[in-house]
Amino acid sequence: MAYLSVILPTISPFISRFYHNTTTLFVHRSSPFFLPRCHISTLTAPAPTTPAPTIISIPQIPIERLFVPPEVDISSGMHTSRILAGSNIVLGPYGNDAGITAAEYVKSSVNRDQCPADGFPEFALVGRSNVGKSSLLNSIVRRKKLALTSKKPGKTQCINHFRINDSWFLVDLPGYGYASAPNTLRKNWVEFTRDYFLHRKTLVSVFLLIDGSIPAKKIDLDYARWLGENKIPMTLIFTKCDKRKKKKNGGKRPEQNVEDFQGLIREFFETAPPWIMTSSITHQGRDEILVHIAQLRNYWLKH
Repeated sequence: MAYLSVILPTISPFISRFYHNTTTLFVHRSSPFFLPRCHISTLTAPAPTTPAPTIISIPQIPIERLFVPPEVDISSGMHTSRILAGSNIVLGPYGNDAGITAAEYVKSSVNRDQCPADGFPEFALVGRSNVGKSSLLNSIVRRKKLALTSKKPGKTQCINHFRINDSWFLVDLPGYGYASAPNTLRKNWVEFTRDYFLHRKTLVSVFLLIDGSIPAKKIDLDYARWLGENKIPMTLIFTKCDKRKKKKNGGKRPEQNVEDFQGLIREFFETAPPWIMTSSITHQGRDEILVHIAQLRNYWLKH
């Protein structure tokens, strides 16, 4: 099996890097769906620019499991290739303006037609209730209360737009899997979230959040499958990767849960989807996400 040696970045995230999602999923006609989560604030939130991505040790990754962007050739000079720390993403040439200098809540919408008409590129965060979506959003922008977190799942009930640097949007979507929500409300969440995914022209990528501290759940696997069936660009964001479950309770390290999840979806994908390990407590993966967003955004704007 061919492997690529990992050389981790030691330079600023503003240096050129890029990963364009070309993942295509083999059609699998099964699609259980979505149900919601968290609560937002109307604070305007300037935030400092991001430092260089964290350098961590990760094992060698088989070439076929890497996410390789266009305009990157890993067949020659593989020893000089770079991979974002805690991910499978090969670095490419599109990574400037990764820092955040301003972040503000703009509006909440209950359908796609109500969403902002600025034409800015958008990156949508979605995940199972209690996956840590709002905590991750706050970590990314370095604000504690841009998106208000709640101990009670199901608080995000709208499409919430946050404008970043007056040039792009982070979008907080209702979570799924919250059984206590009324059936009518859950149906509405499913309908407007699905419509947003399928028809929002400025949507660059969906960031599907998966709890990396626990084994894979069927509802997350089904959600990933549905996004792929419908050719919606997706990045897997594994949250809570600072947590270590006790072995006596059958828990595994986050690294093993991440590997297991990929193994369970591998048969449905032609190419490996990009993934990043994160923690809103230690801020692992925060800078890597910003670099990833910058390069997707810059490629989208160019093409």
